[in-house]
Amino acid sequence: VQDPFPLPVRWETAPEALTDHWANILRLPAQATAHPLDLDGELGEIAATYRRIPSRRLVVLGRSGSGKTILALRFVLDHLRTRGTSEPVPVIFSIGAWNPTTITLRDWLAAQLTRDHPGYAARGRGRESLAAELVESGRILPVLDGFDEIADGLRRPALEALNATTLPLVLTSRPAEYAAAVAETDVLTAAAGIRLTDLTLDDLAAYLPRTTRKPGREDPDANAWDPVLTALREQPGDRPDSPLATVLKTPLMVALARTIYSDTPDHDPACLLDTERFGSPEKLEDHLLDNFIPTVYRHRLHGSSSGGSHPGFDADRARHWLGYLAHHLTGLKTPDLAWWRLGNGLRRSTRTLVTAVMLGLAIGLVDGAISLAVHGRLSGAVLDGSVVGLLAGLMFGFVHWLTYTAKGKQATPAAVRLQLRRRPGATVWTAGPRLVIGTLGGAVFGFAYGFVVGTVLTYAITSDRSAILHVALVDGLVYGSVFGVATGLTFCLLGLLETPLDIDSAVNPRSLLTTNRGTVTMQLLVWAPTFGAVVGFGSGVAVDLLQGSLGPLIWTTEAALLLGVISGLGGAIGYALTLTAWGQWLVLTRIWLPLTGRLPWAVVTFLEDAYQRGVLRQAGAVYQFRHARLQQHLARHHRGAALHDDFIAPL
Repeated sequence: VQDPFPLPVRWETAPEALTDHWANILRLPAQATAHPLDLDGELGEIAATYRRIPSRRLVVLGRSGSGKTILALRFVLDHLRTRGTSEPVPVIFSIGAWNPTTITLRDWLAAQLTRDHPGYAARGRGRESLAAELVESGRILPVLDGFDEIADGLRRPALEALNATTLPLVLTSRPAEYAAAVAETDVLTAAAGIRLTDLTLDDLAAYLPRTTRKPGREDPDANAWDPVLTALREQPGDRPDSPLATVLKTPLMVALARTIYSDTPDHDPACLLDTERFGSPEKLEDHLLDNFIPTVYRHRLHGSSSGGSHPGFDADRARHWLGYLAHHLTGLKTPDLAWWRLGNGLRRSTRTLVTAVMLGLAIGLVDGAISLAVHGRLSGAVLDGSVVGLLAGLMFGFVHWLTYTAKGKQATPAAVRLQLRRRPGATVWTAGPRLVIGTLGGAVFGFAYGFVVGTVLTYAITSDRSAILHVALVDGLVYGSVFGVATGLTFCLLGLLETPLDIDSAVNPRSLLTTNRGTVTMQLLVWAPTFGAVVGFGSGVAVDLLQGSLGPLIWTTEAALLLGVISGLGGAIGYALTLTAWGQWLVLTRIWLPLTGRLPWAVVTFLEDAYQRGVLRQAGAVYQFRHARLQQHLARHHRGAALHDDFIAPL
């Protein structure tokens, strides 16, 4: 953006049909005469322009690529630099991810703050989180970027929800989508409006020549863009603008043209003047979008953001992976590329099946290894591991389906960490509900698991249905009682040890992933010994208590110890892979999606690489494509395109 200098962004006052009455904007009393404000200005004046509006509500309109997001960023920076102590803090929110029919604006803003600043999940003075209190008290100034990216059919309820609040705000949108929403309901209440204007030929002449290297000593002032600019200046004024003149009116397309032709010496921008090849602005825009990815992936980056050596990525493969990500976001109807939602591009049934299979394999291997170490018989270990792995996969797969698939929900990153040295008072209240939920869930799971195990093992010995049913019920009751107590106590202990993240823990995608991996690791270190000890000791207690009522029960110390070890490790693995965001990331994004060719094995490194190359941008804890147009273009070409299909227009 700053090399060699920011492209100019200018605006004019928006049409009256898209703004509220000036009396409402100026907060005038009844019968007072309203005099419209002249809001025309340029990039460096945006914060001052906003402060001139008494209602502190502003709509920024501009066509695709006109610089709305850049203007929003500049507004935040300028407003923060000149902010008074009593003024709210401006924060950019990508409003395209908001569904106003399922969550209120205030709750959504609080959730976004917590996502990007996990420390704000801590409880405030009341029962609500710090994030909710910041929103409710008016200390946050929402800069809502991308109203036009809200899904079709949701813009009207979104605008109605915005009108139901008096929050000061800034809203950006493309004109057509905003005008359509206004036609269905009303303008944004008490909001003034500005409309971004096109770049001029003088802007291009001042910018593009300075983005190329000098050709040589003979004529140091000449450069590759001179023939292009000369041809544009010589275009007759009584004719419609050429495709190139039309395309280069927005900062996005100028930036793409600069990347492809100024930063790559062997590409000649004069080819853009070929009206036979590019007969319309749309064809020329497609050409620039097509060639952006191959251009930025031509060279190997020197280092990664994490400090390690950079592997580099093939342009064709990168285009394929980015196309999948763009298609994934289009399906989810959100611009936010979140690591914990990358697996959501799969069908719900596929996610459950893959989770069950991976989990069954992991627990089966653990069970088989322990059985082999204890008994020393390979055949018995393989049989035991296969049975336990199959049953565990089925049971935990059902838990995953019940928890997420059936409800249409997903695992979200934890906003807490575990602290073993002391008991934090801020989160003790979660221990009670977890004790109840854990006990009930564990009892149901344990009964079902015991019933299935009893049925399978007894069926291998006898075909007597009454005997099979009796053993299955006994095993179900024993396992249900033991697993219920163990799960309830373990969940309760985890709740007692949880504490909110630090208040200054602003995150990026990698740090949030690292934090959640650390949290899950600590949960495993607590879960495995606690759950294993309770199951191992509790199984003996349960057998003794149920001995008289359920008949003679045989249970040895060795069996209790073996059950405790396997249950502790298996339960910890099952909990981590099934019920945590990091576990689902590991199973789906780190294993399954690369295994099926949808993403690279080094997913995080690839995303950071795309960010460094300017393909993605970072928005708190998530990535977004540099521009919605680029996302739409990649998603459109991804469908039906094979890995090596070349849809790049020749340079």
